[in-house]
Amino acid sequence: MKFNKAIVALILAIVMIMGLGSAALADEALKMGVIGPFTGGAAIYGLACKYGAQVAADEINAKGGLQIELLCEDDEHDAEKSVNAYNTVMDQGAQMIVGTTTTTPCIAVSAVAFEERTFMLTPSASSAKVPEGKDNMYQVCFEDPAMGIFSAQIIADNNLATKIGIIYNNADDYSTGIYENFKAKSEELGLEIVSTETFNDDTVDFNVQVTAAKDAGADLVFLPIYYTPASLILATAKSMDYAPVFFGVDGMDGILAMEGFDASLADDVILLTPFSAFSEDEHTVDFVAKYQEVSGGDTPNQFAADAYDAVYALYNACLAGGIDGSTSPEDACETLIEQFGTLEYVGLTGDMTWTPDGKVNKLPNAYVIKDGGYVAFGE
Repeated sequence: MKFNKAIVALILAIVMIMGLGSAALADEALKMGVIGPFTGGAAIYGLACKYGAQVAADEINAKGGLQIELLCEDDEHDAEKSVNAYNTVMDQGAQMIVGTTTTTPCIAVSAVAFEERTFMLTPSASSAKVPEGKDNMYQVCFEDPAMGIFSAQIIADNNLATKIGIIYNNADDYSTGIYENFKAKSEELGLEIVSTETFNDDTVDFNVQVTAAKDAGADLVFLPIYYTPASLILATAKSMDYAPVFFGVDGMDGILAMEGFDASLADDVILLTPFSAFSEDEHTVDFVAKYQEVSGGDTPNQFAADAYDAVYALYNACLAGGIDGSTSPEDACETLIEQFGTLEYVGLTGDMTWTPDGKVNKLPNAYVIKDGGYVAFGE
């Protein structure tokens, strides 16, 4: 009996797909979408996440076994563009998302990912609104309420102020969320808030806000904001010979890396952040060296460390749950939700577990900026 060559070729192809082909599929790299602002005013955060994620992927891939492929897309810190970036990486085969970097885009993207059943682990979008009502949205960073509460507690415990001024961005979910919880905790602790001033994303002149704090006699100014407006506020205070204690949160991490910024203006600023590139522990030193290689010499901030931890946490959960390059995003999502319910991860930014509503359990650290570096608060 003679077989048509075309039929033989078809049979062989089917055998390959059912046998060796399935093994090849299992060996495909795990695809993680990394979404954040790689250009624009918030690029220092997005690029930090991108490079931090790359360091983790490079380390994992060097081990052999399950490999990681990062699919990176720029969202310019814009919600609509972030959804477009999400669609792009999903079209490229992403099985899960490391991101997004900033809060407002993350809220928009997570709504779509919830409907499509794609698991998201954001390094740095810290608003309580990010995981709210979405069982597939998890965080590596502290939530805004936690940062507000921790900040007030540290100020009270260390008698850092008798009168407090606050300057926050009322157009930003991140800033507003921290402010609201700081205010509530301060009232509970008996701290006196003597001025509360707001601004928005278009504000470039902070004379009114700083003058209000100065005239009210604030000896500490709380800044639950990102580094760009913080740099302008510090410069404005210097021009007025106003030198209160400035207390910031993790959004200010990266201020020392701003191009053209006079680092001396940040001396004695206190901020909460889970990571310091100036730590001398072996893991941090190794990470900093590798990060500088992939970034062209930049110093990593906590966004970079959180993204590094995000990739590793996902990798560990995938190994435990049997997720590989052939797993569909929907199946990966349900498995990761299950795995993060019991996952324990020791990372650069702390020892972590997660609650069923996507919040991370870990402790914050307070640092003081001194001579262009970080010193642990209280040392």
